[in-house]
Parts: sequence; structure tokens; C-alpha cells
Amino acid sequence: MTIGLLDEKALALMAGVLGVLVIATVVSWLLGRKLGETPLVVNLKQRVAAWWPMAGVIAVALALGETATVLLFLLVSLMALREFITISPTGRGDHKVLVWLVFIIPAVHYWFLWEHWYGMFTVFIPVYAFLFLPTRNALVGSTDNFLQRAASIQWALMVCVYAISYAPALLQLPVAMESGRAAADGSAIGSGGAVGAHLLLFLLLVVQGSDVFQYIWGKTLGKHPVAPTVSPNKTWEGLVGGVLTATALGAALWWITPFTPLQAAALAFVSCVMGFAGGLVMSAIKRDRGIKDFDSVIPGHGGIMDRLDSLAFSAPVFFHLVRFFFTGA
Repeated sequence: MTIGLLDEKALALMAGVLGVLVIATVVSWLLGRKLGETPLVVNLKQRVAAWWPMAGVIAVALALGETATVLLFLLVSLMALREFITISPTGRGDHKVLVWLVFIIPAVHYWFLWEHWYGMFTVFIPVYAFLFLPTRNALVGSTDNFLQRAASIQWALMVCVYAISYAPALLQLPVAMESGRAAADGSAIGSGGAVGAHLLLFLLLVVQGSDVFQYIWGKTLGKHPVAPTVSPNKTWEGLVGGVLTATALGAALWWITPFTPLQAAALAFVSCVMGFAGGLVMSAIKRDRGIKDFDSVIPGHGGIMDRLDSLAFSAPVFFHLVRFFFTGA
């Protein structure tokens, strides 16, 4: 049975996620009954409740196919971009550049992705947009804090659009793998969409699972902050416990990937470490701007960027590791 990009393996995995959400919902309800509505319990309930629609949206997008999934991540990138620009030191002189940043460049970038134009997908933002945006801004003539404004715009585009787009790009990675094999032996090239969905689900579950496990380990055993002045709540106990637990989860999910259990564990470990780096960097940015969260659109989590900071750092690395070691490209 196959629904869109979800084959039997992916559907089984989604059923497992549903079971975990049911258990988490029941546990959070029981904790509320036993401990009362303490701030910790309320936050836990909000986080669990928010995971239901987030998991549902991903499942529906994959069920509808690649186009729906690419459009979903385009929307997510635009929402994250809005959050990032809102806290960035931009001014009236940047308005014309922001039109390009928000309304034109992300759409063109994701169009290259949708068209499977890998070459332009990888270089359009880090080369052409990187050079165009500051040039367009310089033409406006406003030089006050030019370097800071230009750097903020570049950072917003790279993190919120370019980095996040590597998640849906995983849907096309098996196509490149099969293309390489077809060129070598003349065999037919399949779509590979279901395998791409497996890779995307693997990355999402491992990285987001690492965030959850770091939260749990940090709340139960955390005593030693990793970077006290950046994020006092990120502890070494939470980091080590969360990354190792998520690495074990990745090894257990090897059956949905092209990897062996050891390879799955290694890729999960690297992805989790990169995910932690993303969360730490975004915490530094928020502390610099004097805010707690990027937004409040997701109860218990904050904004879109608060939820995707780990994915933004892990998705490009995971993509290129798989492409390099498993496609020969």
C-alpha cells in the first residue's frame, strides 16, 4: 500500500509516531492530575499538544506527494524568514531589498528544487543571491550600519531558506543515486520518492527526537550548563543524554533507510550534534536581540525558527554526507 510518498514502511513508522504521541498525551495528563498544573507540566502539555498538528501536517504533505512537501517547506521557510527579519536590524533603506529577500528569491530557489535542478539549487543563494542582495542594497545609498544590515539579511536567507530547503531536497536524493547507477549499467531510473520520504522522516525523527530527549535529560539530571551566558538551560547532561538516546533511536530506525545500523547511528550522531549547534547559535542570536523566542505561533515551543533551528544546521550536513558516501556524486 502506498499513499503519495508514504509506502508501507513509512506508514508503519507514522503509526509508531502516533502511538508515541498517544502515550505522551496520556502521561502528561496523568502528571497534571498528580502534580497539578505546575509551569513544567503546563509546558509539557503544550509541547505534546503542538506535536499533534506538526506531525499531522508532515504526514499529509508526504501523502499528497513531492509538490505538496516542497510547498510546505517553502511556506515554513517564509514564516521563519519573517520571524528572523522581524528581529534583525534592518531599516527603511532595506525595504526594496526585503522585497527580493521575501517574495522573489525563496520562490525561485524552491522552484529550482521542485524542478530537480540540483546545480542551481546548490549555488543560487550562496553565490548569486549572496552577491546580488548587498549590491542592490548599496544602490539605495544608505550606508548607516551597512555591514550589520547586509550580514543580517544574508544570514536570514541562508538559515531560513537555503539550509531548511535541504530537508525536502532529501526526497530527490535517491533519484540522483539511481541516476548514477543507471549511467553505469544502463538500468531504468525509478522515482525513488518513497526512499526519499524515508530519509526525510529519519532525519526529522532523529533531530527532533534529540531536542525532546535533551529537554527530558536536562530537566531530570541537568546541572552543568554548556554555555551559561548563551543558554543556561542547555546542560552537558542534557546534551550527552539527548544525543546518545537519539543516536540509539537512529540505529533502531536503520530498517527505513539504505544504511546499516552502524551507519544509521553515525549519521544520527552527526545530525544530533549539528542540531545542538543550531539551537545554541539561535539562542545566541535571541540573547543578542533580547528576546526569549522568535515568536509564539507554536504553544510551548515558540516560533517556527525555535522549532527548526536544529533542522537548519543538520539538514545540509546530513544531505551532503549521504550524497557523498552513498551516491558517489
